[in-house]
Amino acid sequence: MLTTAFPAGSPCWIDLGSPDIPATAEFYGKVFGWTFLPIPGAMGYGFVQLDGRTAGAIGPIDKGDRPTWTTYFLTVDVDATVKAAEQSGGAVTVPPTDVMEEGRMAQLTDPQGARFALWQPGNTRGLDAVSEDNALVWAELHTPDPDGASAFYQGLFGWRVENFEPSPGMSYRVVSTSEGDQRQTGFGGIAPTMQEEQPAAWTPYFAASDVDALVTKATAAGGSVLMSASDVQNVGRLAWLADPNGAPFALIKGEPSES
Repeated sequence: MLTTAFPAGSPCWIDLGSPDIPATAEFYGKVFGWTFLPIPGAMGYGFVQLDGRTAGAIGPIDKGDRPTWTTYFLTVDVDATVKAAEQSGGAVTVPPTDVMEEGRMAQLTDPQGARFALWQPGNTRGLDAVSEDNALVWAELHTPDPDGASAFYQGLFGWRVENFEPSPGMSYRVVSTSEGDQRQTGFGGIAPTMQEEQPAAWTPYFAASDVDALVTKATAAGGSVLMSASDVQNVGRLAWLADPNGAPFALIKGEPSES
């Protein structure tokens, strides 16, 4: 389960690149009740907050780039992790950079092309709100090469991987941080891409007490349904959506690792 203790290798931050930050903030405000707090002098980048606690961020996007959520994983040494990623076939899109006194970050793609980022904490360790309704609860990688992706991230973070078959014929790997009880520190999963043309990508899951109600809110606000709300055996009720700019995100009721 994801907690704000954020042990090394766990997801600790998410942000969304958007071509229209005010409209995007309005959409997620209607769905999750978030408020947007711009950061002065940050080119439009700002925090989305849940009852005054940071649940993520929204920022500008380069022209021609694809709107998407980026998941940041905590590391004690960004520079060393970037070097290890490059040696294992990853590519750097934003080199290690200090973010004032808050921390040090870098953005990369893995060998299959999935975007992710690194965060080395300074004054800020990570998000304030996780594993509660309308906040990040799970991070999931869909990739055409689950074996290669598992090996890549295990090399970077020492993740533990457990094979899980929620239903017959469904292949899934639950990933946990390198330390602590493996079941208790599970925070995400790795699965095959669902369609041949689907790009490799990390997708955030947000906890929802009523998945169907949030799907209704999202579609009313201009979002679209990628996968209708449904019950998955041994997992819970979930849905996949896209915001008005096409950025995918998912909803889930309950903890994904519960049986």
